[in-house]
Amino acid sequence: MSHPARQKCIESVARRPVPEPCPAHPAADAAYAEDVFTRDAMRKYLPKDTCRKILATIDNGEPLDASVAGDVAHAMRKWATDRGATHYTHWFLPLNGSTAEKHDAFLELKDGRPIQSFSGKNLIVGEPDASSFPSGGLRSTFEARGYTAWDPTSPAFVKRHGNGATLCIPTAFCSYTGEALDKKTPLLRATQALTNATRRLMRCFGARPDGHVTVSLGLEQEYFLVDKSFYLRRPDLVQTGRTLFGAPSAKHQQLEDHYFGSIKPRILEFMTDVERELWRLGIPAKTRHNEVAPAQFELAPVFEDINLACDHNMLVMEVLRTAADRHGLVCLLHEKPFAGVNGSGKHNNWSLSYDGRNLLDPGSDPRQNAIFLTVLVAVIAAVDRRADLLRGTVASAGNDHRLGANEAPPAILSIYLGGQLAEIVSQLECGRAGRSSRQAVPLKIGVDVLPALPKDTTDRNRTSPFAFTGNKFEFRAPGSSFSCAGPNTALCTAVAEAFDGIAAELETAPAGQLNDVLQGILRRLVKTHKRVLFNGDGYTAGWAEEAARRGLPNIPSTPEALEALSKPAHIALFERYGVMNAREMESRHGIGLDDYRRKIDIEGRCALEMATSMIVPAVRREFTDALDALQRTAAVSCTAGTAALRAECETLGTGLDTLQTRTDALAAALDRGDSAAVLSAMTALRETADALESLVDDDRWPLPKYREMLFVY
Repeated sequence: MSHPARQKCIESVARRPVPEPCPAHPAADAAYAEDVFTRDAMRKYLPKDTCRKILATIDNGEPLDASVAGDVAHAMRKWATDRGATHYTHWFLPLNGSTAEKHDAFLELKDGRPIQSFSGKNLIVGEPDASSFPSGGLRSTFEARGYTAWDPTSPAFVKRHGNGATLCIPTAFCSYTGEALDKKTPLLRATQALTNATRRLMRCFGARPDGHVTVSLGLEQEYFLVDKSFYLRRPDLVQTGRTLFGAPSAKHQQLEDHYFGSIKPRILEFMTDVERELWRLGIPAKTRHNEVAPAQFELAPVFEDINLACDHNMLVMEVLRTAADRHGLVCLLHEKPFAGVNGSGKHNNWSLSYDGRNLLDPGSDPRQNAIFLTVLVAVIAAVDRRADLLRGTVASAGNDHRLGANEAPPAILSIYLGGQLAEIVSQLECGRAGRSSRQAVPLKIGVDVLPALPKDTTDRNRTSPFAFTGNKFEFRAPGSSFSCAGPNTALCTAVAEAFDGIAAELETAPAGQLNDVLQGILRRLVKTHKRVLFNGDGYTAGWAEEAARRGLPNIPSTPEALEALSKPAHIALFERYGVMNAREMESRHGIGLDDYRRKIDIEGRCALEMATSMIVPAVRREFTDALDALQRTAAVSCTAGTAALRAECETLGTGLDTLQTRTDALAAALDRGDSAAVLSAMTALRETADALESLVDDDRWPLPKYREMLFVY
């Protein structure tokens, strides 16, 4: 028999009716993007000339014609109110890693009579309070003014709630003094920098000079689901998003029976609800499945423009949380909510196209092969040069529990290419094509055609943090709760730098010698940066030792990783490309450290309270019962069971003493504000508490256990 509160939770799950088979879920295109101000909606609601100008801004990056704002605002308001919207908001991505919105009604009074109004000024710019968002010193408490600015490349959408709807307008967010206070603005700047660098590089190959550049992104979202009744009885989950205590259950993921397994009816009902809502928002949810750990799942979309993909992923997380609540579940997006089983990441699938052709897709002729190899080598150079910067962009208290664990890439940034591409890159370095089993011949870039490569040119390596997977790179290090705007800002800027470096040399190549010059550039870059290439198992201790010999950075903790954001070389890179200035970079460093320290402090205080008010009392009652039983046996001169009772008393008493010692150590570390000491003290306290969990009578243990949370839903 479980603790009464836990038993009630289990019974509430057991009493939930099994979802009945429902009518077929409508085809994705039936309601797709019905709540989005799409091109079709623009054509329907906007004057033709206004629509043409807006689409030119969206498609070609032409400057926004401010004179059309009034027409757009009127049309957007009419479209939104036709869908039941009564309010509008500038929807933005502040530096706290979440989303923000302030709702204003369309209601205005004219001569004392109510009317609906939404002006061009309301559309283009808003003025939220900038002082109450994290700014890393860019704003002071008394300096409240900030601005949101409409981003026309990310379409407006209607967000529905129980009895109404709100028009959401994606915006950038900046301070009164002009610095970016959000995650979107630097991403837009970095994407523009990469666009310019890509055009410059492609001109060297004779491509159309003003070709259309698309940076594409697909973000796989992992998450856990637990029944809400268990969640509400776990103060650690409520306050920190992860379990600070919890002994492993006998069965967890060792049978490998959850991954891609049949989806339970309740979960499938939830997933269907999520997909319907995402499709209405124009988010192309494509894949759903059970993940490796029990109670863990994944959702993956079709690739989109990088800015839109980052916006959409923030909405995906919101829809997952709100839909879970409707189903009596809680969606956990923490990177490591349960110890001993897989954590959750957000795999960042990145690719680059020029005039519709994927530059990471090997072509069938020498010119296309030359471009593919150039882009491939440029990305290798970019990741090696800026490895610590990329690591810094995925640093967080939650991700520290995941990176390097048995399901996530290590904190050492390396690139996996697969055997065939690794061999080709090696041939680039030595300038000879052919295997050792046959005579090698000179390799000439832009003349010889690469070996015929299958669609999937590589196997998959889940231990690699940055893997080439056929026609894209998969950056596996971002955590499940992240906005991926930060990592992609760094990646796009680093690749722009590599492209510009190659283009600068090619632009000076003598006539007719482009291929020879290119071959020399690629050979030199491979020699310089091949240390970052690794096709082996990233989980082994041997790789850590090998990486150290290669000189690759191994940065396991967030405070160390965030130091990259303050390095002069990285600040100079961002300033050179107009992505962020020194103040903006320093602000990200400060915000990251503050966030880390605050989260560790919250976890420490929550663990201390749970230990002293929930765990110690349960152990103490178990101990006193064992003592009473031992005393009763002595009173009647019964020797049977005495040895067992005495051993139990010793174990429980020692456990109580250790709990006291370790709670005292945690309290002292919290008083000092020493995050490293708090983490160490929490780990020690958990070790003792988890060991005692299996010794205390099940009907006394107050916290829902792993065997319940991971399997009863």
